[in-house]
Order: sequence, then structure tokens, then C-alpha cells
Amino acid sequence: RKYIDHILEGAEKATALTHSLLAFSRKQVMELRPVNLNETIKRVMKFLTRIIGEDVQLKTDLSEYNLNIMADSAQLEQVLLNLSTNARDAMPHGGSLAISSEVVEFDEDFISNHGFGDLGKYAVLTVADTGTGMDEATKQKIFEPFFTTKETGKGTGLGLSIVYGVVKQHNGFINVYSEPGEGTTYKIYFPLIKAEAERIQPAGSPYPNGGTETILVAEDEDSLRKLAVTIFNSFGYKVIEAEDGEDAIAKFKENMDSIQLCILDMIMPRKNGKEAYNEMKKLKPDIKAIFASGYTADILERKGLTEEGLDFIIKPVTPKDLLRKVREILDK
Repeated sequence: RKYIDHILEGAEKATALTHSLLAFSRKQVMELRPVNLNETIKRVMKFLTRIIGEDVQLKTDLSEYNLNIMADSAQLEQVLLNLSTNARDAMPHGGSLAISSEVVEFDEDFISNHGFGDLGKYAVLTVADTGTGMDEATKQKIFEPFFTTKETGKGTGLGLSIVYGVVKQHNGFINVYSEPGEGTTYKIYFPLIKAEAERIQPAGSPYPNGGTETILVAEDEDSLRKLAVTIFNSFGYKVIEAEDGEDAIAKFKENMDSIQLCILDMIMPRKNGKEAYNEMKKLKPDIKAIFASGYTADILERKGLTEEGLDFIIKPVTPKDLLRKVREILDK
């Protein structure tokens, strides 16, 4: 068990790093949904004190309004963690870190003065430290990948470029204000939306309910397909396996009256997931589907596999998240 725990920990770190690299290169398929920025900040605050250390005073000043934005909450957390880690490194002898949120309206004057933005209301996330600060030359380079002011072995130079990539993927803007010896302030602007934020399940939440529905799982990698079958069978679902796109269509034709959901790997031999789904829709127009992929967004777009309204899961996916997504789609 202890060895397996170490393996899982290593795999999760590798997954997080891969997602971070994809975010900075802006090739991550984002799972955007209505998110309350204040709730994300509160969630990160619970463990931020352990990251920044006892000699850094943490202050928050959050807006009284619900700052709902379209976002990937995991990526927002990454932004906060990266900025806070940078702030800690800029305050080796202690100091203060202030995180605040507010609403600001972009009017003609604001856009003219700042040189960015569109008319409308934005949620503003501000992260300010009392650290060493930066000169103008350093400020011009901080969002470049692999640029770092830290000594060899102390930083990858990816932290701020990841932040920049995530902000841009969210149609946001980022400004930095800093002077040597005067600390650094980052202001990040996200477009506000009117929709209510979705409730985030806490990490320790129980597994979602299972079901008795029949699911077609099309996955060309044998080990992943068998794992999915094991997970679904354990929660009461009936599973029909397919090893490629053509096999998925054949199995669907044989069992389409009983199949209520298809989980289709996007990239498969002998027809990809989208091609297989299009064939299935001709036979059963209301069939529900979830597409799975570990490929980057640009590759999927190049192959013509992205489309508004499709339900995606990004591999690797935990059993809990997979089951939750399946239950969500079946209950729509």
C-alpha cells in the first residue's frame, strides 16, 4: 500500500506539471463553467499559509458581490498558488501578502488609459506583496517562459508564464506594478457573467450515485478500457466494450435500444470518436455521448474534432470525476 501511495503521488505531480505546461502554452482544453472568484480565493486560502510560511502575513479583502466568471477553477487555483509562491520568494525575511477582489467597469476612458479590454464589467483579482520588487527591464521579461531571477535549481521560470497563459485562455488581462524595494502588485481582470456559479464538490466528498444504465465504452488502449469497465461495473452500470471506432459503431448497432450513453475516445483507429458518434446519431438522434482525450486543444482542432456543446473529459481523469460526469450527463 505504501509503495502504491508513492506511485499515485508521483503520478498526480506529473499530471499537475503536464497541465501547467499545457496551460502556459495555451493548449490545455479548458473545462470552463460558471465560477465564483471569491469562493476560489477562499478555497486556496485554507492551505496558502503553509506555502508562504509563518513570517509572511496574509491579508484578504474580498468584494461583497458574487464575482461570477467563466473559468476552470483548477487553473484559477494554479494562478493564485504561482503568484503567492513568487511573492514568498521575493520576501526571504518576511513581509505581507494581500489578496483582494473587486468589480471594475471598463469604459472608454479606462480602455484608453490602460490599452486593453472591452466595454463591460470585470472581476479584478489583486495579489500584492511587500517584497524586493523589480526594475523595468525585469518587468518586461517576467511572462517569458523559462525566464527566472532565481538562482540555478531554485525555479523553472514557468510560474508566471503559466499565469499569463491561463489568464489569456480565460479572455482576461494581467498588469504588473513594481519598483525595486517597493514590492509587486499583480492585477488580473476576468469578464463578469450573470450566471450563477456552480457548487464545487469538496475534495473529500463521497462518490456520486451509480446506476443501472448501459454504457458503451470505446477506447483503443486496452488497460484504460478495462479500468473503465471495472469502475462502471462496481457502481452498477452495464458496460459494452469497443476497441476502436468501427467496433464502436458495430456494437452500437447491435445494442442501440439498451445503450443510453457512449463514452468515446476522440483519437482511435478505424474512425475517431467524432466520426463514430456521427454514425450513431443517424441511428439514434438522441444518444448521449462523452468524449475523452488526452490530446492538446490545437491537435483536436486541427483534426476537426472540437465543437461547441460537446461534453469532454480530459485524460487522465479520476474514477470519482468520471462517475460524476457520467451521472451528470445521464441525468440531464
